[in-house]
Amino acid sequence: MDKRHFVGAAALAGLWPAAASARAARASGGAPGLLTVSGAIARSNRGPFDPALDQMLGKHGVRFDKAFVFTSAALRRLPAVAIKPTLEYDAKAHTLAGPLLTDVLKTAGVSGAGQLRLGLRAADGYVAPITLAEARAWQMIVALSIDGEPLALGGLGPQWAVYDADRLQAFKDKPLKERFAACPWGVYSIEVAQS
Repeated sequence: MDKRHFVGAAALAGLWPAAASARAARASGGAPGLLTVSGAIARSNRGPFDPALDQMLGKHGVRFDKAFVFTSAALRRLPAVAIKPTLEYDAKAHTLAGPLLTDVLKTAGVSGAGQLRLGLRAADGYVAPITLAEARAWQMIVALSIDGEPLALGGLGPQWAVYDADRLQAFKDKPLKERFAACPWGVYSIEVAQS
């Protein structure tokens, strides 16, 4: 099953991280949580992993004592950045917009040297391991929209950790299909660890 079909099937089966959504909903007046940051964080707005209610996180091996959960509104309150990379899916340039990944992490209390390791986890379980230094150097964003429209669950969203591969020395000369391995779409969990 490819990633696009998995995300849609997971949503229909109710496997989206229910506990994180429920906790964030209580904290945010009813809005569901969409992105969970855990690990080496200084701020949290939810308690530990719940094996009964955090089914998707559990199936992907994500465990934590505390986490910071973002709703869509919380992500949209952060300053937005727009990039326009050529995407591998249709070989066309698209405008993607959302907060810098480093701003998302800062909100969750992530600080320190660039040697922190990040595990960017997509809804299908795919993990892109990068460092905080790479996220900064690549000016990676958590895209929330494409060409002015919200990223959809079952498409590339609702969040996509992505960079402007056309303008980065490390990626611009690679074949299009090889530029975005570190960019999971449908990202719902970020695990932060000390190197």
